[in-house]
Amino acid sequence: MAGKLQVVICQHQGKNPVKRHLEESIAAALIMDDGLDVSLVPHLYDMSHDHTGMLFLRSVPGDVVILSWLYPRSARWILDRAGVRGHEGVTMLTSDDDDEDEDEEEAEEAPELKGIGAVNVPNRKIYCIDMRVRSDLDSFITELKRISADKSVKTFDLMNWIQGNPKQEQLERYLHPERMLQAAGNGNGNGNGSVNGNGNGHAHADVLPEPTKRRWYPVIDYSRCTNCMECIDFCLFGVYGVDTVDRILVEEQDNCKKGCPACSRVCPENAIIFPGHKSPAIAGADGEVGSMKIDLSRLFGGESSQSALEMAVQERDTELVADGRHAVGMSIGIPKRREHQDEKRDELDDLIDGLDDLDI
Repeated sequence: MAGKLQVVICQHQGKNPVKRHLEESIAAALIMDDGLDVSLVPHLYDMSHDHTGMLFLRSVPGDVVILSWLYPRSARWILDRAGVRGHEGVTMLTSDDDDEDEDEEEAEEAPELKGIGAVNVPNRKIYCIDMRVRSDLDSFITELKRISADKSVKTFDLMNWIQGNPKQEQLERYLHPERMLQAAGNGNGNGNGSVNGNGNGHAHADVLPEPTKRRWYPVIDYSRCTNCMECIDFCLFGVYGVDTVDRILVEEQDNCKKGCPACSRVCPENAIIFPGHKSPAIAGADGEVGSMKIDLSRLFGGESSQSALEMAVQERDTELVADGRHAVGMSIGIPKRREHQDEKRDELDDLIDGLDDLDI
């Protein structure tokens, strides 16, 4: 069968009425478009790999657009870990701040990525759009129509793409979203959310299957990861492992300690993402976590004078003690590159020496 461009809206974790309204407005507008299919799933970060929503995502052939409340880098690598892979689709929908930054840094070249990369990437595109970048419906609809006009959706037997054994009634909710919304509009739902389409009724949030709970775990960006294994040495909670080709992976997601981003701070390539963290660089924005980008306010009595490594060790020790274990400080799992720091200088060393020379 010939496919339409699939658009998947990943719901926000909370019940913020403004965010819910935007999700529902986009869904209602897309249902009326013959070139697009729209489906609703729970928050991308919270779905387990065998959740029906993730099973649906793995079933989608051809190009797909993911609308989520996450940085695109976070969304892309959450999907990769769950087996939803494709080449990165370029979106023109960015925040106003991003547009200003691009104008100011137009001459700067993008850093060269030296990661090991994803494996078994099919010949299709995945477009990840952060729903936080705009608040108006028209911006999203315009961009989705642009992607749809450029798309190249192939023809597949959809059922051959299903991985796992979801129940038929579960799949119906995703494969035929228009029936889901129609049923809800006829009074078969009792949730708080609503989707209005041409005055035909309301679609309720509880038509989505299988509730999720908020989760906390690291996500590896393989475009940056060099497989150095420093994270597996540093983490003492059994989160990391290796796959059949000796590639680092997040093996036991739920072993991770909620709120602790310590391993992301020791990663030399800033390849470890915690999508729920308040710091944009750790949450998946295009930035750095360690000392490569230096916050000068910290050097002059700002929020913290700790190095990234010191912060990571403190965070790890806090979780060890909370787990009934002993703090280990710098005695275990410290990256080897830090053991010989005097032999190799970095930007922070040069900056501090420069400040000393100013005699201030």
